[in-house]
Amino acid sequence: MPQTVCSSTMFSAPTGFSPHLACAEPEEEEEAPQEGPGRGACLSDGPPITSASLDTLIQNLVPTADYYPEKAYVFTFLLSARLFIPPPELLSRVCELCIKQQQLDQSPLDMVMRKFGPKILQLLTEWTETFPTDFRDDKMVGQLKDIVHRIAPCDEAYWKSLNQLLQKLSQRLVSLTASSISDKLVAFKTKPPPITKDILSICNDPYTLAQQLTHIELEHLRRIGPEEFVQAFEQKDPLDATQPCYSDQKKKTTNLEAYVRWFNRLCYLVATEICMPGKKKQRATVIEFFIDVARECFNIGNFNSLMAIISGMNMTPVSRLKKTWGKAKTAKFFILEHQMDPTGNFYNYRTALRGAAHRSRTANSNREKIVIPFFSLLIKDIYFLNEGCANRLPNGHVNFEKFVELARQVGEFMTWKQVECPFEEDRAILHYLHTAPIFSEDGLYLASYESESPENQVEKDRWKALRANVLAKT
Repeated sequence: MPQTVCSSTMFSAPTGFSPHLACAEPEEEEEAPQEGPGRGACLSDGPPITSASLDTLIQNLVPTADYYPEKAYVFTFLLSARLFIPPPELLSRVCELCIKQQQLDQSPLDMVMRKFGPKILQLLTEWTETFPTDFRDDKMVGQLKDIVHRIAPCDEAYWKSLNQLLQKLSQRLVSLTASSISDKLVAFKTKPPPITKDILSICNDPYTLAQQLTHIELEHLRRIGPEEFVQAFEQKDPLDATQPCYSDQKKKTTNLEAYVRWFNRLCYLVATEICMPGKKKQRATVIEFFIDVARECFNIGNFNSLMAIISGMNMTPVSRLKKTWGKAKTAKFFILEHQMDPTGNFYNYRTALRGAAHRSRTANSNREKIVIPFFSLLIKDIYFLNEGCANRLPNGHVNFEKFVELARQVGEFMTWKQVECPFEEDRAILHYLHTAPIFSEDGLYLASYESESPENQVEKDRWKALRANVLAKT
């Protein structure tokens, strides 16, 4: 059945689920965390950090003339730190440490900046490129400009590089705001009037439709920032007394929620297209068409559209059309259903996803690089990782091992979303997919009962109630 936008249902536990990460058990005695210049060894030359104080983790983020944190650490910490400290405060702490350690408030700075300048520039570049929405906050922009003004005068090249950084950040923020996706759900509470167009009149080639669905999926993926995966969940950790460090949570997960709504729309669109035709043979033709579209989505690596199509075809108003299904060739559908079977925590799908990910890593073309995961399952995995492991250990340290696993999952998604869609856009098909009217659940049942009569008393009673509701409104 289609996923819902409601978080309480979207994140219900799948059967047999076990978190990927075995949560670290707190030790009875903890050694004092290392501070100061020696910290780099624990990030590159020594064992990975499993837990540390927030101050230590912030210290590890700050570059020096002789040290720069690994890129994986920068991503992991910037992703997870927002659970403990707001991004503006984190940037402020980073700036203060830079000023203090490198004596940026003193002169002359030429010798210091020759080594330190490129490293702080690299950190700011990684931050602005990976988490650009952090810099929608005026405080963030002010602090960024402050450190720019401190280091830029030392070298004309820094002026140029930092101006380019600010320009790219501005352009990125404008593009994120301007290029909104139309995900309007056109629904009917009763059966709507006849629709003059159907999907087959717009596109009768399964491969072409799968390509256009992939366009929409990748566009949604591109708009989702990594921070939304962290900001999607309330802080419920009883060991952590701090409140979530982000405000207006709904606004912060807008793109993620829009993607879930797109999945729901595609489910209902598939069901509407099947239930709409008056003749059994036409409905069977539509079923066979969507089976072929689903197969092409699987071959492309578009698992989200594949699952939406299967979910739409498994909705009760569609699945009850036994005479229609009897007319359709469904062998390929059952194979696809097997691939997306939820048994064993979606074992078959996860195997196929690993295969697609391997193909993507070794691919020479964007066509082979496409990996679009079943998004609601990805969200569930991250949700249960969040629920299954505490953010802080009893000694107050941040459970960094948990956030390394979180960053691994989100980082893989970040790689997939950067792929450019290699298929040519068909504006007519895209417009139809975004705007075609769809039946509500009641509308689907009414259309289904009118296509194939109710078979039991429950269906008869429901049909009678739906018809009475329509007559009362007309």
